[in-house]
Amino acid sequence: MSNQKKEHNFLVQGTILAVASILCRIIGLVYRIPLTNIIGNEGNGIYSAAYEIYSILLLISSYSLPLAVSKLVSAMLAKGQRKNAYKYFKCALLFALVVGVLFAVFTYVTSDFLATVIMATPLSSYSLRVLAPTLLIVAVLGVFRGYFQGLGTMVPTAVSQLLEQIINAVVSIVAAAVLFDMGASVYSADGQSLSTAYGAAGGTLGTCLGAAAGLATLLVLYAFYSRILKRQLKRDKKGYEDDIDVIYKSLLFTIGPVILSTAVYNVSNILDQIVFNHSMSAKGMAASEYNALWGMFSGKYRVLTNVPIAIASALASSIIPSLTRARVQKNWDLVRQKIDYAHRFTMLVVIPCFVGLTVLAGPILVLLWNDTNPIPAGMLRAGSISVVLYAMSTLSNGILQGLNRMRVPVRNAAISLVAHLFILAVLLWVFDGGVFAVVYANIFFSGLMCILNALSIHKYARYRQEVQKTFVLPFLASVIMGAATWLAYFGLEKLTGGKIATILSVFVAVIVYVFALLFTRAVDEPVLRSMPKGDVLIRIAKKLRLM
Repeated sequence: MSNQKKEHNFLVQGTILAVASILCRIIGLVYRIPLTNIIGNEGNGIYSAAYEIYSILLLISSYSLPLAVSKLVSAMLAKGQRKNAYKYFKCALLFALVVGVLFAVFTYVTSDFLATVIMATPLSSYSLRVLAPTLLIVAVLGVFRGYFQGLGTMVPTAVSQLLEQIINAVVSIVAAAVLFDMGASVYSADGQSLSTAYGAAGGTLGTCLGAAAGLATLLVLYAFYSRILKRQLKRDKKGYEDDIDVIYKSLLFTIGPVILSTAVYNVSNILDQIVFNHSMSAKGMAASEYNALWGMFSGKYRVLTNVPIAIASALASSIIPSLTRARVQKNWDLVRQKIDYAHRFTMLVVIPCFVGLTVLAGPILVLLWNDTNPIPAGMLRAGSISVVLYAMSTLSNGILQGLNRMRVPVRNAAISLVAHLFILAVLLWVFDGGVFAVVYANIFFSGLMCILNALSIHKYARYRQEVQKTFVLPFLASVIMGAATWLAYFGLEKLTGGKIATILSVFVAVIVYVFALLFTRAVDEPVLRSMPKGDVLIRIAKKLRLM
């Protein structure tokens, strides 16, 4: 393999994980359509309340384990210490088991308190009890994923993610339908039907069983890999291994900042719902009404905007071990090159998504949910820019972690979070912005994170952000795509009807964007060559005289 291929291997691995992540997001989007139709907007709000609590407990307990383990393992491998890397993996596995059990028990025992007092959504307690054992499963799952990523392969993670999401989708739909019907004949103490609560709990059952399927997949892959691992460990002539106390100190000092960074960065989601629910309740709005509004936000707006952000999450996971190796080797030119390519690759995906969601906000909602309500369509038009901002801030978090500046994203996220909550409170109480206040406050949060992280990357990596090929040209190509998509939709809508016109206009958008990228020279040979099948793409572009 040539040096150039080795240098860009992280991008190929990131692409593998990105493709899997995007497929998972698409599956997540697809199954949320029938799930929303089963449990409704109110059920979505209940589901979201439980899932936000689960997510923050997961972030605190084990969500950061894949990043931390991959970073430590890749650092040991860069020093040629394979036995030591394996020992770190085993210690991390024990850590995950202990933490996972503690958090699972805590969630189950305190589910009523968390649902009623914290989230102001008592009916979400059923879903929380279903999600409790998932905390243990995901903790162990994360260590295995981190180990494989540290070894430099994203394939096991990608395969397990896909299977996890498929099982999640199937079980969620079936269980939600069965339990929703079951709950229709069950009533709470105040005479309220438990159909939506049971249906939401059925949706969370898919999360639990999906994670179990993902773990089972990795255990099988690890069993196959164990023979190769034994041979590699025998070839490790250094045989150096850190003491147990040193390993756990390293693990805690690595996990701690990553947990803080990830938790502070993502805690805004649960704080948004807590502030929104309690604010609406204080203003006299019924729980069913504000749960329905939040169901539109979480079940439609956030589901759609999260799909393209998968590329940034995947590259962030991929770039950490890659940057760690380059930093350990003190190859700063390579570090800056990796940062540049990661930014360009991410923007090539998320900028057209932002434009597309803005142009086709209403038609997409009609296509997926048959929803003509102007509220979610307005959210998409107003908030689709957050796709770009969240993608950049997520990627830059991973870059700073890869540069071993673990505390910097924590500081930046904390600053952004405090400012975000202030803006949210003002929009809710002074301007009476309702659910749109959450949309605008999220734009502010992600935008401020981008600025602070960009300044930090420049400081610690001496990296100067390239603007024209990273932002300007992809945006120009996206504007061309957006105009063509708008014309295609309104032309086809009269001939074929709204839903078919939406589907056809999306295909038009993809084709026009590819040609617009090549026409505007937004991509060049080095970028294309770093992608999977890049040489084939270059030959096609040259035959069409677009390069």
